[in-house]
Amino acid sequence: MHSSPQIAIVTGAGSGVGKAAALALLKDGWQVVLAGRRVAPLDEVIAESGAAARALAVSADVSDEASVKALFDATVHKFGRVDLLFNNAGVNAPGVPLEELTLAQWKSVVDINLTGMFLCIQAAFRVMKDQSPRGGRIINNGSISATTPRPNSIAYTATKHGVSGLTKTASLDGRKYDIAVGQIDIGNAATDMAMRMAKGVIQANGDIAIEPLMDVNIVGQSVVYMANLPLEANVMFHTVMATKMPFAGRG
Repeated sequence: MHSSPQIAIVTGAGSGVGKAAALALLKDGWQVVLAGRRVAPLDEVIAESGAAARALAVSADVSDEASVKALFDATVHKFGRVDLLFNNAGVNAPGVPLEELTLAQWKSVVDINLTGMFLCIQAAFRVMKDQSPRGGRIINNGSISATTPRPNSIAYTATKHGVSGLTKTASLDGRKYDIAVGQIDIGNAATDMAMRMAKGVIQANGDIAIEPLMDVNIVGQSVVYMANLPLEANVMFHTVMATKMPFAGRG
């Protein structure tokens, strides 16, 4: 717990990793702005937390610059500042052979996973560099696809590799403003997005295999750990994954 509650924005907070992170931060005493396209799931997460007095739901589309600005304006209006951005919102494209992926499907993933991440980083910088006390922390959701692809995932993998570039550059550019920027790379957390793993997914050699999953709340704990570091310290890359998933090694 903090002497005075710190303020976090979590994008994509209505489900999955974003929900787990928002719940973990609220449990730890943070004031949390939950952002997502639809308000109803955000309200459900807030109700589940039992900490409605420290939470705010804001409808936001991270791929829209005006919507991102409105999100940060609403946060500052309500809570006065922004100490943490968990830059989490992301989408995938259909798992089709890359030659069958449409340009519209490609652009949709780029708009949210890459442009959306950039717009949120930019908005966070603008607030964090001018607030008092100055600075803050940004944690980008990279996914282990930021390192290693799965078959038929070119749009998702390319954007997540791009997120690593955002993280490194923003970390460098944030130094002069006391803004720490890091990345969490998550493998096989049990979310709606990943539950197909439990049924069997295509492997690098073309086989279909069931993959181990981990409790998504473990990811929430990782975000809280990174978030609570003093600004003099930064976890630039944090990988948390199901221990026995096929990631390290061949297949």
